[in-house]
Amino acid sequence: MAGAPAKVLPRHVAITMDGNGRWAAARGQTRAAGHKAGLAPVRMCIQECGQRGIEALTLFAFSSENWARPAAEVGSLMGLFFEALETEIAELHERNVRMRFIGARRNLPVRLQARLAAAEERTAGNTGLKLQVAASYGGRWDIVQAATELARACASGAMRPEEITEERFAKALSLGTLPDAELLIRTGGEQRLSNFLLWHCAYAELFFTPRLWPDFGVTDFEEALAFFASRERRFGQVPGQRAP
Repeated sequence: MAGAPAKVLPRHVAITMDGNGRWAAARGQTRAAGHKAGLAPVRMCIQECGQRGIEALTLFAFSSENWARPAAEVGSLMGLFFEALETEIAELHERNVRMRFIGARRNLPVRLQARLAAAEERTAGNTGLKLQVAASYGGRWDIVQAATELARACASGAMRPEEITEERFAKALSLGTLPDAELLIRTGGEQRLSNFLLWHCAYAELFFTPRLWPDFGVTDFEEALAFFASRERRFGQVPGQRAP
């Protein structure tokens, strides 16, 4: 199979799926049409990660800041989430994908919250690709909610402040015990994190492409993997000190 050798594949790929609106505008279509067109590369990335044995894939679908968008666009996105769950969950389950949703779920429509919970429950026992979808998510929110959880534990006497370690803090974050993101892909030409997985991307390799998300294909994904394979990941050590 084409792409990076298995020994240098990232364990966890995170993707900011940017450019749906611009893709639609260039074709005289609605932004909703662009979001719908973005489902195809989502399916492709899930399939590629599963086939290559990548452990985890986290997709940035809707940020906490996206609530400020026009109500009509937010409504169409919520409808698309619901529709996608209805049509995709059976195949994801058949592929042994475990699905989770991270973010401030209470801000989502109640009907959608129920669907998210049902999808998680249905796939909870699966042992293949760990697929996380970030909806109503922000990296700062994630850190604050983890800090709040640990502060409550200290206030109740369940733990002491000096027992708070990086490992314990990480477990309190939305991704829990998943490995940190090793490769962050952002489409659409922007080159920033935009409040996505701030803790988990501390040592991620950052791959930015001008390709708009609906046009992101297998070749683009392989290019991102090849970029990752070319990087020397030293984690603060000198060149050649860290074993590959």
